This record gives sequence, structure tokens and C-alpha cells, in this order.
Amino acid sequence: MKQPQPVSESLPFDVQRVREDFPILARTIHGKPLVYLDTAASAQRPLAVIEATDRFYRRHNANVHRGVHTLSQEATELYEGARTKLARHLNAASEREIIFTRGTTESINLVAQSFLRPRLQPGDEILVTHMEHHSNIVPWQILCEQTGAVLKVAPINRRGELELDALAALLSERVKLLGLVHISNALGTINPVAEVCRMARRFGIPVLVDGAQAVPHAAVDVQALGCHFYCLSGHKMYGPTGIGALWAREATLDAMPPWQGGGEMIEKVTFEKTTWNALPAKFEAGTPNIAGGVGLGAAIGYLEGLGMQAIAAHENAVLDYATVRLEAIDGLRIIGTARAKACVISFTLGDIHPHDLGTILDHYGVALRTGHHCAMPVMQFFGVPATARVSFGLYNTVEEVDVLADALEQARAMF
Repeated sequence: MKQPQPVSESLPFDVQRVREDFPILARTIHGKPLVYLDTAASAQRPLAVIEATDRFYRRHNANVHRGVHTLSQEATELYEGARTKLARHLNAASEREIIFTRGTTESINLVAQSFLRPRLQPGDEILVTHMEHHSNIVPWQILCEQTGAVLKVAPINRRGELELDALAALLSERVKLLGLVHISNALGTINPVAEVCRMARRFGIPVLVDGAQAVPHAAVDVQALGCHFYCLSGHKMYGPTGIGALWAREATLDAMPPWQGGGEMIEKVTFEKTTWNALPAKFEAGTPNIAGGVGLGAAIGYLEGLGMQAIAAHENAVLDYATVRLEAIDGLRIIGTARAKACVISFTLGDIHPHDLGTILDHYGVALRTGHHCAMPVMQFFGVPATARVSFGLYNTVEEVDVLADALEQARAMF
């Protein structure tokens, strides 16, 4: 059995210093130090984000875009500054390509109803993969019921990898959109998004990418990927909940009708006709989550300050260590062993139900996720009702992996 190796001290990443930025990591749970291994569900917030949000409410709170007074101008500058930061972070061509939403789920629904629904006819096809989160399945099912289109599914193999040849065989002019997760939340699989986009381009198929799990862990260049839509959630990338974004090219967004009507998305309203505002306002009806946007901007600044390459190197080293450490536990089965993988280990342990396992580990201070992870088709494929899932962030350490492994050994001994 291969022995786990400690993370190299030469990595340009001081994880102990980073941990000081996260106040919640100082907590104890049942008298034990908190070991937070549920970042794929929601990352913890660094002080930079907490303080930016607090500062907004203390000093700048006002509605955006609509006031000439100082507070409104300051709020608008902060909010739009976050959009500019995100555009730069994703290498978007301009900030007009960034539409703020509540998160990945809302972004996908926006594309479904505004972009795709007007284009669908009975018998048209929407293609997704077997590893998708429910948020990249259910909106397309609803759309199929509304239009008579058909949902097709590209298969995965027993490692949890996308079968590219089978996907290629499903591509045709009948496919009006391909929905693809960048990194699977249930398996950790990193999909070859750029390659899939090239395959889809031969048939003129637009590709939507669920990037919720990718943007916290790696540099994302939407222009290099070649996709049509990229969706993300702020709370996965160390920002507030209730804020996220949709990226698409200006030409695509210009051609799409508004999804919701109301304030800010209008240019002129009469009882006879309404004309729409310019991008990105056309898709941002109503008062937005201003503090959430400010916090997201702070989160982007925090990630860029650490460096996405340094973050990825640290997290990959922790993942490698944890994989070897958990594989050594008798009766533990890892679900998802893709060759390209990031930050997630889903597993079962003997006959212990994952919910029971999660309860036991909580008494050791270990916070992990149990259940189907909003990916029931994945669980069905692997023949399990649920898994336990540990997911790593930039603040996790190999010492925490050791605590996890020891707690799992204790749990195994109880059954």
C-alpha cells in the first residue's frame, strides 16, 4: 500500500497563515476543533469578505444606479466594481458580459427560459451528462415538458469520467444545447470542457457550463474554454450566499429577450410599449443583492491575492494525501476515481449508512456532507443510496485529513 506523503513545504502557500483569515475555523464542536470538510456545499468566509459586507452596511448602504446622492454613488461604484473584478477574473471581454444572479441555479434557469425556450420545437434535443447536479437537469426537464423537446444523457464510466465517444455519437443538428458540469460536485471529476466545446462547435451546438465547483479551485478563462454560457455561485468561492453570475458573450445576451420584468431592466415604459435597458441591466430586474455583490468582489480579490495556481497546488496535494489515507481504511470504497479530479472524495464505509457516519464524525468535530449531493442519477449509477463526501478548500490541512481518517476508524469499530 502506497503511503501518504506530507504536503511539500516548498509550496508557495502558507496554509496556517491562511487559516487565520477564517474566524469560524477557531470554533470547537462537541469540544473538538472544527474540521470543516464541506466546502463543495458552501465555503467559509474570510475576514476580507466579512469586513467588506459589514463596511458596506455601516458606511455605504443605499440603492444602486438610481440616486445622485453620495451613498448611492458609492454603493453603485462598489457593486459595479465587483462586476469588473469578476469579468477580469474570468477573462470576459467586458463587464457587460457578466449578469449578476442569485447563483448557478438561477443562471441556468435564465438561459433555459430566455435563450433556449424560444428556439425549441417538438423533437429537438437537449443534451446533458450523467454526472450533472440537479440544477443542470431539472430546468431542462421543465423546458422539455413546455416545448416537446427531448432530454438526452451522455454516459459516464465506472471511474466517474465522461465517455467522450458516446457523447460524440449523441451530437447532431437536433441538439440545441449541451449542459456540462466543469467539476462534478459528487465525484470531483474535472471534465475536458474545451474539448467538448470543440466537439459541439462542429454542429453549432451552444454549450452551457456549470462552473460552481470550478471557480474556487482553478483559474477559469471563458474565452479559452469556448463555451457559450458559464454559471457560478458566490458562496462556493468564499463569497456571500444569494449572489452569483452568468457569463455569456455580448452578442448572445443582446439577442436574448429579458427573463424578468421590473425596475432597472427598462429603458422606457409606457402603457403601450416598453423598451429594454442595455446590458447587463436588461437581465437584472429589481433591487439586486448589493451587499452580496460587494462581498463577492472582496472574495475575488482574496482569491487573486493568494493566487489561483498556488491554491490549486495546495488543494491537490491535500487531495492526494487524503485519497491514499482513506484508501487504507478497511471497507472504505471511494466513489469516483477519475484521473482528472479535484477537491472531492465521495465514499461509503462498509454497511454504515452515510447519515449515521456523518452524525458520528460530527462528534469528532468533523463536518462533512452526507446524502445524494443533489446528484441522484450519480448515486443510481453507482448503486448506492447516498455517500459521505469530504470536499477540500484552500484552508484545509493534512493534519485535518488525519483527524478525519482516525474518526472514520473509530466509526468503523462501532459497527
